[in-house]
Amino acid sequence: MEPLALKLRPKCLDDVIGQKHLIGKNKVLTNLVKNKKLFSMILYGKPGIGKTTIATAIVEELGLQYRMLNAVINNKKDFDVVVEEAKMYKGLVVIMDEIHRLNKDKQDLLLPYLENGLIILIGMTTSNPYHAINPAIRSRCQIFELKELSSDDIKMAINKAIKTELKDIKIDDECIDFIANTSSGDLRYAYNLLEVAYYSTDKKVTLESLKNISNKPNLFHDKNEDGYYDVISAFQKSIRGSDVDASLHYLARLIEAEDLDIIFRRMSVIAYEDIGLANPNMALKVEACISACERLGLPEARIPLAKTVIELALSPKSNSAIMAIDEALNDIRKGNTGNVPEHIKTTSPNYKYAHDYKNHIVKQQYLPDNLKGKRYYNPQNNKNEIILKEVNDRIKEIID
Repeated sequence: MEPLALKLRPKCLDDVIGQKHLIGKNKVLTNLVKNKKLFSMILYGKPGIGKTTIATAIVEELGLQYRMLNAVINNKKDFDVVVEEAKMYKGLVVIMDEIHRLNKDKQDLLLPYLENGLIILIGMTTSNPYHAINPAIRSRCQIFELKELSSDDIKMAINKAIKTELKDIKIDDECIDFIANTSSGDLRYAYNLLEVAYYSTDKKVTLESLKNISNKPNLFHDKNEDGYYDVISAFQKSIRGSDVDASLHYLARLIEAEDLDIIFRRMSVIAYEDIGLANPNMALKVEACISACERLGLPEARIPLAKTVIELALSPKSNSAIMAIDEALNDIRKGNTGNVPEHIKTTSPNYKYAHDYKNHIVKQQYLPDNLKGKRYYNPQNNKNEIILKEVNDRIKEIID
C-alpha cells in the first residue's frame, strides 16, 4: 500500500508546501518551468522538506524523460545504462539522491555529458554542497538551498491530507499542533506520524495516542515558530559566554535531534569568530572533532563533540579577527580603497623583495595612500595576542 507521503506528493510546483523563496510568481524555479528551460542544479536542505518532491514536480511539469539514481546504492553499471538512455532519448534528466557521496568513477562518467548538455542533473543532499560536493560537479550546477518548513506549513499539509486521503479521521487542532511541532520541519515525519495514528487508533486520534507513537522529542518549535534557531543561537552564545553547562545542554538538544551538520557549522564558526586568535589551535581541534564524528556517527559522536564543546566554552575568547575583516570590508563597500602603490604592482621594478632583508622585513608602503597608517587589526588582551601585538608593533616601526 502506498504511504501517505507518496500519495500526497505534488505533481506540480504550485502544490509544493513552503519554499516560497524558490517557488511562486517571479521565483526562479517557477520561472524555469514557465520558460520551459532546465539547468543542472543541486537542492540541499534537511530531510523531509521537499527536495525529491521539487525535483520530480519540475521534470513532470516540463514533460521530460528522467531517471532516479542514488550516488551510493546504484553502481557504475547503473550509471552506464543511464548514459546510454540519455543518448537514445537525445537528452535525459538524472535526479540523484545523496550526490555528496558520488565517487570519482561515477563522476568521471557523468562529467562529459553534463558538459555537453546531454544529461541535466538534479542532485539532492542534506549536506552543505559548498563543503561536501566535489567542485567539478558543483561548478556545473546551480545551487538552491531549501528552507526548513514552519509549523504553519506542516499544519497546512496535514489539513490537506485529512481533506483528501483521511476523510473519516477524527482529530482536533491540539493533535494537529502536536504533530506539526514534533516534526521539527520534517513533512515526511509528520505524514508518517499522522498515518500510523490513523490506522492504530481506529481512526480517532488523541494526544495520548500520538505521544505513545512518537518517540521524537519536541525540541525546537515554539509558539513563535523560531525555536529551532533559538537553540542554535543559544548554543553559540553559551559557548561565547563561557558557560560550559549551558553549552552542553544546547549541544545535547542538537544531538538528540541528530542535527550534526548544524553542530559542525556552529563549532567551526565559533572557533574563528569567538575564540579566534586567543586560542588558534581550537580551529584545528574542531576540524579533528568533525572528522572523528563523521567516522564514528551517532551515538559515539557525542563523545568528541562533548570534549570539544567543553574546550570551546572554557577557552579564552577574542573577536579581533572578525572585527578586523569587517572594518576592512566596510571601507571597501564605502569605496574607501585607493590605488595600489606603484612599487608593489605586478610589473614594478622598484619592489623591495622582503626576503632579501633582515628578518624578512623592509621599509615599504603597502596600503594605498589614502589609507596609509590605517589599523584594522586591534589585538585584544589575551596571552596569544599580547605576543602578536609585540610582533606587529615591531614590524610597523620598520615598514611605516
